[in-house]
Amino acid sequence: MAIPDYQSIMLPLLKFLGDRKEHSLREAIEYLADEFGLSEKERKELLPSGQQFTFDNRVGWARTYMKKAGLLESTKRAYFKISDRGLEVLKEKPEAINVKFLEQYPEFIEFRKLKKEKKEKKTINDESPPEELIESAYQSLRDNLAAELLTSVKSCSPSFFEKLVVDLLVKMGYGGTRKDAGQAIGKSGDGGIDGIIKEDRLGLDILYIQAKRWENSVSRPEIQKFAGALQGMRAKKGIFITTSNFTQEAQNYVKNIESKIILIDGDLLADLMIDHNIGVSSVASYELKRIDTDYFTED
Repeated sequence: MAIPDYQSIMLPLLKFLGDRKEHSLREAIEYLADEFGLSEKERKELLPSGQQFTFDNRVGWARTYMKKAGLLESTKRAYFKISDRGLEVLKEKPEAINVKFLEQYPEFIEFRKLKKEKKEKKTINDESPPEELIESAYQSLRDNLAAELLTSVKSCSPSFFEKLVVDLLVKMGYGGTRKDAGQAIGKSGDGGIDGIIKEDRLGLDILYIQAKRWENSVSRPEIQKFAGALQGMRAKKGIFITTSNFTQEAQNYVKNIESKIILIDGDLLADLMIDHNIGVSSVASYELKRIDTDYFTED
């Protein structure tokens, strides 16, 4: 049979998770491949990039879309299970689950709305140059990766989040060696400060860090508390990182104080993790080329 599209995979995937147990994506892929009766050749069919199996990719997208609709939830890194909402859907015994079905959920509508808004910033249609089509597709994949990455970050433990912050800052050039940064972070515990890290390899200046793995917005009082802790340490530089976002009042506050405080919200955190390869891996790489007219110029 032909390899099913990602929408056809949604309901069988949800039924597989109906046992309420945690499952990895690999477990789901193997089960669904058997369920659809795929041949060995079909299981091994690659995307045009040659970097990933087509069926694996489609199961991954089915999982992502149902997570956005609240039918699935992450439990720990690389594992997920059915949610209470997903169990209710199974009780209703739908004939199929597809994008139209998922649009009944506000979270999914918001997810689709954000994707649409980002696409509309630059109008792309079938008549656009191939380079623009590739750029649009790349941005769509990146947006989905960022959203999934942030979901994973929010589900990790506080100690792992602390390690993640260190890994990111070191990759960005702060903290000297990974060993130095690991010893510095999380040791202060002084007021609103979670840790300290070198601004450069020589340690000529110190950055103070606050990291909040939150769902709710970080408001001005939290930033004021952090700024006060910086003053108590006679420090003038700090980084406040959260998995949620900052209120407008909090953003305005940091613009009008003497201390330099950088605010990193969940969206920026995910973008920085992608840019510096934290928690992500490359599955494909494309090199665009154009003719070198100089080469064909005869003297």
